[in-house]
Amino acid sequence: MTDKIRKTEAEWREDLSPEQYHVLREGGTERAFTGKYESNKAEGMYRCAGCGTPLFSSETKYNSGSGWPSYTAPVESGAVEELRDVSHGMVRTEVRCARCEGHLGHVFPDGPRDAGGLRYCINSASLDFQPED
Repeated sequence: MTDKIRKTEAEWREDLSPEQYHVLREGGTERAFTGKYESNKAEGMYRCAGCGTPLFSSETKYNSGSGWPSYTAPVESGAVEELRDVSHGMVRTEVRCARCEGHLGHVFPDGPRDAGGLRYCINSASLDFQPED
């Protein structure tokens, strides 16, 4: 993995839209079925909107019905970090970009069994999509 990206909060605010800042830097969540990539079916790579790191491939994207883009696995094991999240009276596993530590969403053990059983439930605001050439 490439070196960590460190920026001041002012730099993050300058580089990100208000929605991206809220999700990536404040751990926010976009409303279900409102994200621009929730129903995207194009082939390509989903990169971190904060630092451009490749995170998820369209090859692992599927329609979970949850209202957020869902993936069975990150593009490589070191692309994301997983942390215990006990907010909102729940115990969940938060997913962050390993490079800039931006909040992406959560991972749940209710994904397709034939693909490992995981569902990476990710906010569209935390992603930039790069279509295949």
